[in-house]
Amino acid sequence: MSSVANVFGILEAVIAHQARGLAYSEVVVKTRVPKATAHRLLKSLVHLRYLRFDPESNRYFGDLKIAELGSAVISAFDLAQHVHPHLVALHARTGHACHLGILDGAVGVYLDKIESAKPFEIKLYSAIGKRFPLHCTAMGKVLLAALPVPDMRRLLGHKMQSFTPATLKTRERLEQELEIVRASGFAVDREEITRGIMCVAAPVVGSSGVVMGALSVGFPASIARDSGITREIRAVRDAAKAASGLLSGSPQTGPGRRIAGHRQR
Repeated sequence: MSSVANVFGILEAVIAHQARGLAYSEVVVKTRVPKATAHRLLKSLVHLRYLRFDPESNRYFGDLKIAELGSAVISAFDLAQHVHPHLVALHARTGHACHLGILDGAVGVYLDKIESAKPFEIKLYSAIGKRFPLHCTAMGKVLLAALPVPDMRRLLGHKMQSFTPATLKTRERLEQELEIVRASGFAVDREEITRGIMCVAAPVVGSSGVVMGALSVGFPASIARDSGITREIRAVRDAAKAASGLLSGSPQTGPGRRIAGHRQR
């Protein structure tokens, strides 16, 4: 392989495991780049700020330069346009309010929304372009779960605003929930930002395995009490999986895409 191919092979391998990072030995195994070459390229990529080395875990992560390049590409890429047909399909399947959101700094932003088709459902205080907190929303949890833990902690800071009695109060409790999100492939907002409203969200994943956004459905909490939310979970996961398949260039008929190094189950 050429040096250029080796560089991109290392970058893609590390970014595909961004949640937990990759150790030097894992990079060598996954890329099959010779040990001496891998060591030299890793050192150069860290120096150039395309990768970050965490001395505590001895693992490599994507760094700010990658994020800057990704932001530049995304700014010229209409994610909402590509995902909108799947949002429409999700809305047709559930009848609930449906959203597409992305990470923007320390908050989320609604990129697309379809209102509930049910005349008696509560209208959500969401709008395209409006920001939403990360720690107490289903889409926010999906976006946080895709980040390396140090980056997630930096975004959250030390104070988590409480919106309802159900809002998670501590970062430790939130981190426990994010582990569940990574393992299950979806997140739930249990009346944590608005009383009487629940949401379920799942990640929209790009071809490299990086989470680019999240799809969600919002509905009255009474549905959970009356009939459970298995239907909503299945619908939002199916829609997000289909949207991810579109972004990767091939339909997904097998297991779910990775959510930053974890398979959806």
